[in-house]
Amino acid sequence: MKKYFSIVLFLCVTMSFAQAKKSYNIGVLLDNRTKELNPLFLELENQIKAVVGEDAIINFPRQNMLVNNYDLQKARENYNTLLQNETDIILAFGVINNVIISKQTSHDKPTILFGAVNKDISGIDMSKKTSGIRNFTYLIDSKSYKDDLQRLKDLTNFKKVGIIIEQQLVEVLSLQQTFEPILKELEADFTIIPYASTSDIEKKLEGLDAVYLAGGFFLTDDEVKELAKAFIKKKIPSFTNSGVDQVELGFMGTNQAEDNLDQFFRRISLTVESYVNGTPLSELPVFIDYNPRLTINYNTAELVDVPIKYSLINDTDFVGEFRNAISEKQYNLLSVIENVLDKNLSLQSLQKDIDLKDQDVKTAKSNYLPSLTAAANGTYVDPNVAEISNGQNPEFSTDGNLTLQQTVFSESANANIDIQKSLQKAQQENYNAEELNTIFDASNAYFNALILKANAQIRLQNLALTKKNLELAEQNFDAGQSGKSDMLRFRSEMAQNTQAMVEAVNQLEQSFITLNQILNNPIATEIDIEDVELNKGIFKNYNYDELTNLLDDPKLREPFIEFLVEEAQRNAPELKALSYNLDVTERNIKLNGSGRFLPTVALQGQYNRTFSRSGVGSEFPTGFPASPDGNYNVGVNVSIPIFNRNQTNINKQIAVIQKDQLEINRDNTELSISANIRNSVFNLVNQISNIELSKVSEETAKESLELTQTSYSNGAVNVVQLLDAQNNYLNAQLSRTNAIYNYLINALQLERFLGYYFLLNTEDENAKFRQRFLEFLNNKN
Repeated sequence: MKKYFSIVLFLCVTMSFAQAKKSYNIGVLLDNRTKELNPLFLELENQIKAVVGEDAIINFPRQNMLVNNYDLQKARENYNTLLQNETDIILAFGVINNVIISKQTSHDKPTILFGAVNKDISGIDMSKKTSGIRNFTYLIDSKSYKDDLQRLKDLTNFKKVGIIIEQQLVEVLSLQQTFEPILKELEADFTIIPYASTSDIEKKLEGLDAVYLAGGFFLTDDEVKELAKAFIKKKIPSFTNSGVDQVELGFMGTNQAEDNLDQFFRRISLTVESYVNGTPLSELPVFIDYNPRLTINYNTAELVDVPIKYSLINDTDFVGEFRNAISEKQYNLLSVIENVLDKNLSLQSLQKDIDLKDQDVKTAKSNYLPSLTAAANGTYVDPNVAEISNGQNPEFSTDGNLTLQQTVFSESANANIDIQKSLQKAQQENYNAEELNTIFDASNAYFNALILKANAQIRLQNLALTKKNLELAEQNFDAGQSGKSDMLRFRSEMAQNTQAMVEAVNQLEQSFITLNQILNNPIATEIDIEDVELNKGIFKNYNYDELTNLLDDPKLREPFIEFLVEEAQRNAPELKALSYNLDVTERNIKLNGSGRFLPTVALQGQYNRTFSRSGVGSEFPTGFPASPDGNYNVGVNVSIPIFNRNQTNINKQIAVIQKDQLEINRDNTELSISANIRNSVFNLVNQISNIELSKVSEETAKESLELTQTSYSNGAVNVVQLLDAQNNYLNAQLSRTNAIYNYLINALQLERFLGYYFLLNTEDENAKFRQRFLEFLNNKN
């Protein structure tokens, strides 16, 4: 019986407590409302309910969320509506609502005014810690127009800035008196740009060095993007007072920390909770102290020509894609390869070597072309000699001749033609080898740039993570959960991470210099590169899965390697060049062996002509026939070398030694190709494994870091464990990001040793390659 009595007593007590829990209807007054703000107000509602918890029932009737659209009369009506209906607590947001509510001498219902004033607005007593007014409190944040404009001045050194604010607020606030002393101190001019639509702003940008969005909280995302594009188009740096979201949408910067809104919502929630639990609103603190934090969109900063000083990195957060927003040229891997084949200076120089070899072939062939020589002479002979010459040597005479020479057969000339042709083909193969090397070097430089680009992005994220962990350490220190050494440790870590990020950015710039050099661009050309993904874009037909299956199966791997070695040796320009050089030595051996007994046969003809004869002895004596003025002769020359100081035998021995050397080099090259193919395949196996395992490693490291951060916040782990978790996550990110790039680098290196780049060949050619492998596999079986 006592047991049943206890149960009944417990139920009664529980019911009495449930009946005692009070319900509060909260009404909200707004100056404006957009669809982008709906999630924020929902978040505020949920946070207020969560903070109040079991202390009371909190309701937000939809009919009690009233908007005045910047209309003072409407704002007055909305306020009176909430005073007269079932609303228990009024939350008022905005400047227009502030005008109405601040004029009230008394407050019939508890009212909380927030988001209405900036600490630089004239007339605010910053020393006042509470409102001191029954049923009323307000929240003043530490946002400062002065601090924002000082930051903007430091970044841009503007001479004239446009202050952008809603038209309706210009009519209510004393903005001229607020901004005049601030800009005077900054030694700059300003103009206030009131707006009802974004087009009002775009029309008033002439003559401005920078713009500052002092309002704009109710701008939609599309409107923010439109404004950001307009500012970028006119190369005008932009700064906003509204937060990081607008910077992510394209504004250049803000001085508001990312967590300011969370802090703001938390403070409103605590104010409601304090009132529900019996604390009068008049006694609650009114000041919200934010920690300002410079956030810059580095893409926008590049586009408007605002350099980011390294001195700012430690105290700055960055948003935007890690790309060169001002790039003059955008490259993907194929365009890099195409450009390097067309413009690379090393290849152009080697092409000239081929051209020179072509001329050597022409020179060798020219030995079988006729040689025609013309000569003319004028002669003066001593008269005494001329007189007794019987007309053969007159005192004065002029004559000339034409000489024609034609080689009919020459073994040395034939050998030289064959040798020069082989050398020309060898030079072409040397060019082909260098072309393959250049393609790989360009691809390697491209992927190294992608790796460095990803590394810089990760280093930036890691720096932001260190800043977050430093905040945790400061909170733990304030709460007495850790000592000052934790803060000092993270400050030291932040300095090191900042330096690492600076180095990563500079290494990325150096990689672009390397690419410009390979591409024969001016070294200072601003370029950017596109990312790559397996089985997408240019690698869509790369058949990563097919290659993975081949390399993953040990039974298929060895035949596949043997096939690749066979293909590589067939394609290798190095082996082809050696083969042509062997042809040269064999031709030399033949020339200096049996070829030396072959005669050289040549024809020669000459035509002589006397043009004039005069002076003493120019007449032939009587009885002597006169010589004709013109005559000719034709001859055949046949020569066989008998002995030339043993030079022929020496040349033959030299050629034999050269042949032996080339054969050794050929065998060594074949071994190197086989070793390179096998090593590349095993490197690919490593990278395939790394791609899969790095995913698991990154996910695990991330989860471990999150758990460690929570544990550190609760004082359950020390700073060393948190740093280890952060560094482990950093290394896992780097490994995960670089895994695909390293795989593709190794795949292209294998293709280089194979002498066949799949990306540069047609699908039909690649299909024939696969067919050859299937045939090879069938023959093996």
